[in-house]
Amino acid sequence: MLSKIKSIALNGLDGNLVEIQTDISNGIPEFEIVGLPDVSVKEAKKRIIAAIKNSNIEFPSKKILINLAPANIRKEGSSFDLAMAVGILIAQGQIPNIDENKLANTILIGELSLDGKINRTNGVLPMCIEAKELGIKTVILPKANANEAAAITQLDIIPVGNIEELIKYLNREKDINGFKIKKFIFNKNYNIDFSEVKGQENVKRALEIAAAGGHNCIMIGSPGAGKTMMAKRLITILPELTINEAMEITKIHSISGELKKDGLITNRPFRMPHHTVPIRTIIGGGVIPKPGEISLAHLGVLFLDELPEFNRTILESLREPLENREIIINRLNGNYRFPCNFMFVASTNPCPCGYYGDDEKECNCTPQEIHRYLNKISGPLFDRIDIQIEVKRPRFEKISSKEKIENSEEIRERVNKARRIQVERYKKYKIYSNAELTTKMISQFCSLDEKGKELLENAFKKLKLSVRAYERILKVARTIADLEAKSNIEYKHIAEAIQYRSLDKFIK
Repeated sequence: MLSKIKSIALNGLDGNLVEIQTDISNGIPEFEIVGLPDVSVKEAKKRIIAAIKNSNIEFPSKKILINLAPANIRKEGSSFDLAMAVGILIAQGQIPNIDENKLANTILIGELSLDGKINRTNGVLPMCIEAKELGIKTVILPKANANEAAAITQLDIIPVGNIEELIKYLNREKDINGFKIKKFIFNKNYNIDFSEVKGQENVKRALEIAAAGGHNCIMIGSPGAGKTMMAKRLITILPELTINEAMEITKIHSISGELKKDGLITNRPFRMPHHTVPIRTIIGGGVIPKPGEISLAHLGVLFLDELPEFNRTILESLREPLENREIIINRLNGNYRFPCNFMFVASTNPCPCGYYGDDEKECNCTPQEIHRYLNKISGPLFDRIDIQIEVKRPRFEKISSKEKIENSEEIRERVNKARRIQVERYKKYKIYSNAELTTKMISQFCSLDEKGKELLENAFKKLKLSVRAYERILKVARTIADLEAKSNIEYKHIAEAIQYRSLDKFIK
């Protein structure tokens, strides 16, 4: 007897519909899976046999052939376990009352345990999104993944705990109510806050601009000046997540196995990899490619502390993702595309000893050592950083002051207002921040008066800026104007934006 069940195969974040065709015939007992399965799919045979037997169901002692169609797409992972097991049960006649019409519009996802339980499976959210786009109406999946998939509208989510429960549902002996969407609430609760940062008003202002426009930034200053402390608090002032952004972030974390709790991720990610990590950890990769830190930071912050300490190859590999906001990993069996639209935030000391330019401690480095240290950051990478911030150690008067300090919520409110202006302005272009402006869009939305043009021309010549740095100044000026709710970029906005290119002289 032949049965047909549907499931989804993932290729990066993209999915393909897979038809699981199961044929059971008389002959020497044999269990074969074909259709370009990887090792983890082939191993499903032993899991399926044990799971069916331990669910008090007789496993057929016959010739079983399962084909995963189309056969030219590689099938990876354990998410096909449940669909293959149900295919065997239907072909064996164990589910006689199944609704064939409903089954044709249903996909099954889940990994089987040996006792028949259905385990949590990575990548469920992107699979469900792909199913919806393909016109599928119902998804049967593990109970542990129900919250993750519940945010998708117009899709009936049926969570099941084990094979016995699923058989009763398919036989129409038991009703399982579809899991309903819950209201998405942005997480505003953090255990850190900008009110804990005393002094450093100029740095906080620059980080506010960076958050409002989605700009990349770098902080350079002596050890103990507070660079890392402020970078970690940047996440508390970023614009609130929308439901669509939360689903994008959760999709990536789902396939990477990074989801630490049920449901959608409700705040923007903050990733801080150590400088000793290999390039695959940063960019992504592997035999079966998985997202790297740049993708796990999508719509959030990637913070590289002590930037010159990172391997030069890693730093240079960031150039293309920073420009294109996606990474493509090439393999023999296909190309894997992962989004990486993140805010790049970095910090560095000004020299090997850390005290070049410090007001209190003397630097012991030679000019050659300073030049060699900072030039580990290449000019092309530096050009892709919009905002450059010099960080001085705060004075004692500021540290000991009892003066009330603005908290993250107050700053985030201004950031939200500026970002809403940008979303409205660029809604026809499908971008959400000034940092995403293309060269053509810059000329359209960042026009200057004569006074502003003259100022920018002088800065361009004196600082010997590249064309890319020139465009970064215009983007930052546009964000400063948005924070003041000004429709036009004014002279003062250009003047402040130029201040954030003051470190170019260290790198040239």
